[in-house]
Amino acid sequence: MKLREYIFTTFLLAIGLILHQITPGIFGGMKFDFLLIFMFVSILINVKLKNIILTALLGGLLSAMTTTFPGGQLPNILDKIVTCIVVFGLIRLFKNYYLNIFVVGLIGGIGTFVSGMTFLISAAFIIGLPAPMKVLVTGIVIPTTLINIIGTVFIYRLVNKSLKLQYSQ
Repeated sequence: MKLREYIFTTFLLAIGLILHQITPGIFGGMKFDFLLIFMFVSILINVKLKNIILTALLGGLLSAMTTTFPGGQLPNILDKIVTCIVVFGLIRLFKNYYLNIFVVGLIGGIGTFVSGMTFLISAAFIIGLPAPMKVLVTGIVIPTTLINIIGTVFIYRLVNKSLKLQYSQ
């Protein structure tokens, strides 16, 4: 992987970190995870195993540092690693298809749902949940999934268009 690709990945994750940091915690400290959008875009733009590993570890560490969920550091790291592996698998599954807005949205939606469920399950086993699982899934995971579908498509198209402009000049 070239240095430019590392820098681009970390730049996208830094933008996601800022959005993750300014998002207030609700429902027992859980918050909408906008860092995921930038993780997905980073993986969609650069589908290499080194980038997947970098994105998973860095995304996990960044979200662990900014979590408002009590004891949510380890569940954040675990969920980002699992999510990046699942998203990589989805991209490999759809590799023969053009990455249109439907496929990008599907990857963003499935990835967000997997992330939320992995976080909740790991948090339930490690430290316990502040509210019933059903409340957290319907109050946080599903709305975040819907928002991240739209966000992933929007940010992916924006980044892809800017990369095309950059390389055309």
